[in-house]
Amino acid sequence: MNSTMSLEQLQRTMAAAVMQPLTADELMQPVNADGRLMSDVAAEFIQPNSLLTSFDRLEIYNRQYWFRLRSAFTEDFPALRAVVGPARFEPLMNAYLTAHPSRSFTLRNLGSRLHTWLTANPSFAGSRFALALDVIQVEWACVEAFDNAELPPLSLAEVAALGADSRLGLQPHVQLLALSYPADDFVLQMHQRQKRESSEAGSRADHAATENIQPLRMRKKSTWLAIHRADDSLYYKPLTRPEYQTLTALRAGATLPEALQTGFAGARIAAPKQLALVQQWFTNWAELGWLCSPVPEPLSS
Repeated sequence: MNSTMSLEQLQRTMAAAVMQPLTADELMQPVNADGRLMSDVAAEFIQPNSLLTSFDRLEIYNRQYWFRLRSAFTEDFPALRAVVGPARFEPLMNAYLTAHPSRSFTLRNLGSRLHTWLTANPSFAGSRFALALDVIQVEWACVEAFDNAELPPLSLAEVAALGADSRLGLQPHVQLLALSYPADDFVLQMHQRQKRESSEAGSRADHAATENIQPLRMRKKSTWLAIHRADDSLYYKPLTRPEYQTLTALRAGATLPEALQTGFAGARIAAPKQLALVQQWFTNWAELGWLCSPVPEPLSS
């Protein structure tokens, strides 16, 4: 055992060993990333005991770390697992977690790069690649909507008093999605099923709830959606294309006229109908508490 190792060196050495990916048999790698035998690495900072070698003791932490990552990832993406199937999901998950291991104090952020990663690695999703991307968008939006901040909302009277050059913010928890498939109903079904199974039988290590579920034969259909939080629960709200585009423009910092111009771009809607829609939208958004003062960038990221 290396008694000259500083506390920082000890922490970094053990963290690197614990976070090293497992073998295909879900065991600790026999060789460290630097080429040394892992048994020699383990012996530097872990004492053996009467039952376990230094390697054996380190392997316990290494395996449990990865089992926890996989469990958290699967809990966040049950619909993705159902879309690609368990046989594809396991290598997809392992490859993603190897490319983007946890770098946060919370496992909440584990799937933050999944959409970008799968876009660059489509073979892991097979023939349902496009649907898988939409499902990931919805499932990650659920994470963001549940955890993101909620700022003091503007009342309808405050919204009505805004001038033409005013800018509005959207609550950080409101997630706006433009999808190629109507995947929201399927995701909702899978998350409800997972919640029901967990409450009935506790945490299921084998995730049998999604083993035999296949998504509906969805046809492509442009879908606009908002996922938001109210009273600690998530809600899905279908949007029209003009409504989605207006909200997206407001979030990007456009003034009210700019946002409405963007929203109705390309839409064949008469001016009186547009006015009626705008009044309806803003009344609804204010009632839902979506509108607030412009949101600083750190809160919306």
